[in-house]
Amino acid sequence: MGKIGKITGFLLMLSIVCPLLARASSGPAKIGEVLPLWSVLPFVGILLSIALCPLLVPRFWHEHFGKVAAFWALAFALPFLYFFGPTAFHEIAHIIIVDYIPFIILLWSLFTIGGGIVVSGTLRGTPRGNVIMLLIGTFLASWVGTTGASMIMIRPILRANRDRTRRAHIVCFFIFLVANIGGSLTPLGDPPLFLGFLHNVPFFWVTVHLLPQLLFTSAILLFIFFVLDTYHYRKEERSQVSEERERLRIKGAYNFLFLAGVVGAIILSGYWQTGAINVLGVPVYVSDLVRELIIIVLGLLSWYLTPKPLREANDFSWGPILEVAKLFAGIFITIIPALAILRAGMHGAMSGLISVIQTPAHYFWATGILSSFLDNAPTYLTFFNMSLGRLGLTEAVIPAALAAGAATANPQFILDLQAISLGAVYMGANTYIGNAPNFMVKSIAEEAGVKMPSFFGYILKYSLPILIPVFFLVDFIFFVR
Repeated sequence: MGKIGKITGFLLMLSIVCPLLARASSGPAKIGEVLPLWSVLPFVGILLSIALCPLLVPRFWHEHFGKVAAFWALAFALPFLYFFGPTAFHEIAHIIIVDYIPFIILLWSLFTIGGGIVVSGTLRGTPRGNVIMLLIGTFLASWVGTTGASMIMIRPILRANRDRTRRAHIVCFFIFLVANIGGSLTPLGDPPLFLGFLHNVPFFWVTVHLLPQLLFTSAILLFIFFVLDTYHYRKEERSQVSEERERLRIKGAYNFLFLAGVVGAIILSGYWQTGAINVLGVPVYVSDLVRELIIIVLGLLSWYLTPKPLREANDFSWGPILEVAKLFAGIFITIIPALAILRAGMHGAMSGLISVIQTPAHYFWATGILSSFLDNAPTYLTFFNMSLGRLGLTEAVIPAALAAGAATANPQFILDLQAISLGAVYMGANTYIGNAPNFMVKSIAEEAGVKMPSFFGYILKYSLPILIPVFFLVDFIFFVR
């Protein structure tokens, strides 16, 4: 079966072997209360490696990035296991079983399915055409997820601009809008919102209450993009911009059925209440196992039923997903102390930061800044619970507290939840690792010959001068009272 067989076997092996490695926890109930802040240094190390190695030692990085990720993972895991024993085994097994395996299975499936959808015909990389494609992707993101929309739209937009020499800005704005901000309207759009849905936030609450912010933010970013893209487009030589015209066609459209199946499996796991199989201290819900199995089967069906020429037309290869799988394996291991300290709240090493968070604006920036570098789902849940506790609310009363026009509605919690939701979803665009599809989009673009900015280059050239001022406007207009 080649690489697809190896990847599938790797996923299945992880799901079988990792639970067997777990041991019952016998250490502190909340490891985040005892971990020092410097325990996040391996996490900082892997981030700096991703940022600097492609610039300083590009050949070494290209050949050995998996080994570098493994080095930092072991730099944290070995001392962690030595000092905390069974508790450390439990924490590592938990993040692999509950977080990493579902994460990589979903990405692999969407990458495989999206790679079988070919949009051919006249896709001209003009500023107007690029704005239209970004709009389509932004709309799709809330309904098929930011990862699904990114995998569907990134290849068409790259193909449309294949004759242009200046393309990096197009991919960066794609990451802004399609891979992040566009996913803010439903729980299907981004994992933090799905967590909120599982914790009693009504499904369409975010659709109604985050739509004004999405329209405002998208309009500003699309305007900036249009101006910037027009500037670069006019500097292109005429011969570099293709004038060919063909009828627009979508080939491999049956893959949309597989994509709908993935979305359906995710929704099913949210509504289907099942018991958990306690595997040596790691609870694994039956509904989650069924979801992963369905997603794997749909990915395999797409692979075997999609003709090889369609994938060749997309320049499909396993390089991007393998790069993401290796790097994020290291990131997920080294992120353990950061998430544990954050979950410990006022009892952890980040208590000073958490103690000053009082207003919606505070929630927006605190959730957003942490979501730029950490997993935005647990970050969202941490501040979500903090707001509930501060206002004396419980999950049972959330629907009433959020009900529009109801006497029981809590306007403070509504603002807090808007700020937390937007911070977690929007600011994942601040870095390449802020949201799952960011790094994959970057890898696909680089395989297509786009010279993407480095980790810090992306932040300095795009996030800081473009996104952050827009986020300040969002804060001032929607949260400052």
